[in-house]
Amino acid sequence: MRILALIPARGGSKRLPGKNIRPLGGKPLIVWSIEVAAAVPEICDILVSTDDAAIAAVCAQAGALVPWLRPAALATDTAGSLEVALHALDWYERAHGAVDGLLLLQPTSPFRSVDSVRRGIALFAGAGALPVVGVSPSSEHPLWTFKLEDGQLQPYVDGAGAATRSQDLPAAYVLNGSFYLVAPAQLRAQRGFIGPRTLPLVIASAREALDIDTPWDWALAESALAPTP
Repeated sequence: MRILALIPARGGSKRLPGKNIRPLGGKPLIVWSIEVAAAVPEICDILVSTDDAAIAAVCAQAGALVPWLRPAALATDTAGSLEVALHALDWYERAHGAVDGLLLLQPTSPFRSVDSVRRGIALFAGAGALPVVGVSPSSEHPLWTFKLEDGQLQPYVDGAGAATRSQDLPAAYVLNGSFYLVAPAQLRAQRGFIGPRTLPLVIASAREALDIDTPWDWALAESALAPTP
């Protein structure tokens, strides 16, 4: 099975400037994802899509494939991951042949493990190439969430609310952003990484599921790397 790992890394970041190459635990943030992908035998190449020359240089030095800088139209705040993925996939298959799956690895998930990546690929291979996405147990259950209507709290789900006992709540999961694997034909047809039938790669570890998007997230990541007293 040939899996292409794609790591998207735009240069601009308003909340954490330069985060993709900001040092975390002694190496640039994006290198964590490159090193994990490099340790997975099923991954045939690690392609980085970036618009930033500094990011490109760091990734190339770490062993990733960085054949071009992303077109300006795909480097804006409004450019979506779908368009970025299709651009990279189309180029790679023209240059290097067809792949069985495109694996999107966001660089903001540095603690995903080789084991989790391989589990996700095994799910994909064993289920006829259904899409697989990384999920984690939700820290805030949807049945305990509210909206404001006319200045008053109303449960998002009719008949739910704080009166529901925790032991009566069904398990709830959220996308953690660490793993998206889809067959190229399905990505092009459905224009998304999640389809009507999508398999979950459940990642229970809060450390592994951490998605760095804010300064607080970065502080949590540094704390997770701190030696235990």
